[in-house]
Amino acid sequence: MNDVLSSELAQRIECVRGDITELAVDAIVNAANESLLGGGGVDGAVHRAAGPRLKAHNRTLGGCPTGLAVLTPAFDLEKRGIKAIIHTVGPVWHGDEAASLGNTHEDVLLASCYLRSLELAQRHGIQTLALPAISTGVYGFPAQRAAKVAVGHVLGWLNAHELPRKVVFCCFSHEDLEIYRRVIETRRQWTTGRRRAPEWLIGSNTENA
Repeated sequence: MNDVLSSELAQRIECVRGDITELAVDAIVNAANESLLGGGGVDGAVHRAAGPRLKAHNRTLGGCPTGLAVLTPAFDLEKRGIKAIIHTVGPVWHGDEAASLGNTHEDVLLASCYLRSLELAQRHGIQTLALPAISTGVYGFPAQRAAKVAVGHVLGWLNAHELPRKVVFCCFSHEDLEIYRRVIETRRQWTTGRRRAPEWLIGSNTENA
């Protein structure tokens, strides 16, 4: 059974497939490594699009621990309308896929990546924010599990805060896009029975209960 988001929440999230550096948003989140000096995947794409000034700037920051986030100027991406880049460092997956959601160290760190990014977006007045599928590339985080962590915490944040006004989940592949869409549609099913699962985690709406 599919669950319908409240009309307000539905207007505040979107799932797309594409290049995160080409989206029309105020800020993008970069799936960085702890050095903040660039890498592969999304990280490499962001650094290439933002230009060499980003790496030079990030050298002054001293890195970023896993689960935390920092905000930098967008440099060359500013001409595309992107005002800032939020860099967050996701965990490398060493967990047990059989463990219930939220009960691995990696789940907690990944949740922190999304929440710290959202906090920075709010603090800096970001209206629209694009998020990649953090840690699901070479870091090996199971894609569906990661999507549940992302969707649960983003919906919870949006239900409690005005900013950002809109969040875009930007996926690399059609497969990832379908995973995100399905996770959103079935959120009541995978949150049912979770210990102390708050109502906001599933974006509940009494009209559709």
